[in-house]
Amino acid sequence: MMFLGVDGGGTKTAYAVIDSDGGLHARHVGPSVSHLADGFAPARDLLADGIAKALALASLSADKIDFAFVGLPAYGEDTASIAKLDAMPASLLRRDHYRCGNDMLCSWAGALGCRDGISVIAGTGSMAYGEYAGRAARCGGWGEIIGDEGSAYWIAREGMNLFSRMSDGRVPRGPLYELVRARWGLSEDLDLCARVYGADANTRSAFAQFAPVVHEAARAGDVQATAVFERAANELFQCVEATRRTLNVPDRVVLPVSHTGGVLNGASSMLEAFRRVLSKAPVRFEYRAPEHAPEIGAALYAARLVGTPLTDAAIRRLRA
Repeated sequence: MMFLGVDGGGTKTAYAVIDSDGGLHARHVGPSVSHLADGFAPARDLLADGIAKALALASLSADKIDFAFVGLPAYGEDTASIAKLDAMPASLLRRDHYRCGNDMLCSWAGALGCRDGISVIAGTGSMAYGEYAGRAARCGGWGEIIGDEGSAYWIAREGMNLFSRMSDGRVPRGPLYELVRARWGLSEDLDLCARVYGADANTRSAFAQFAPVVHEAARAGDVQATAVFERAANELFQCVEATRRTLNVPDRVVLPVSHTGGVLNGASSMLEAFRRVLSKAPVRFEYRAPEHAPEIGAALYAARLVGTPLTDAAIRRLRA
């Protein structure tokens, strides 16, 4: 049997085609298919193009896909949009051979191999999703204006605030101060405002560029930048705790916790802080490195949805 997985993120969309024996037939990365950024019609066309390219790489026609799972940004967060989102893959895939859902499912299924536990997603945004004993729960994912604590956007916002405080003397200047001035080419500190608020500014891009600078400052010994990551780790752990409570996991159970997204995968300061918080929790968690990328998780989830989950041997082969 052949399965297609689609992980539609806010900045890119990844595709994977696998078989029931754990063979990987194709992977493809294309543009984001977020309807919030581009509208439904452009997002639909980008999704169709990405699916077509993934199938071409696998040398398969669409009717050879037994089932597909398409994870989409913000799915389920606006009930009025669900029907339109469900219809997005219909130009290529048969309606009874796919299901759409929130992209958090791709992250959980990939990180934990569709097994019980909690996955923390910390990229541009943040949330946690978990399953236990047939129950499912999510926490967070309210967007950068309302929440997304511990995300790259949140870290950048906290870092910009720290730079402003260093600039005007509210806190001592650490390595972050000179790093920001050099990296952004600031002759005057207040010029940062124009990069964020100005008429020609790309606010989302500015925030994406700023978070790595905060991490670089932390690795250079900036204690205040390090504290940003400590707070971020605690925010993400609160999502893990809340998800566990909602799942009603008994205290005696050692629950696996994994992650996806650039913040925990790409920032060692963040991952170190997060693992420390997990280890000190009053109930027991077990940190696990992510097993598969989210697009592989989406394909694994497709196999589970159709009632033919991959065997442990097939998953081991896929991992290898």
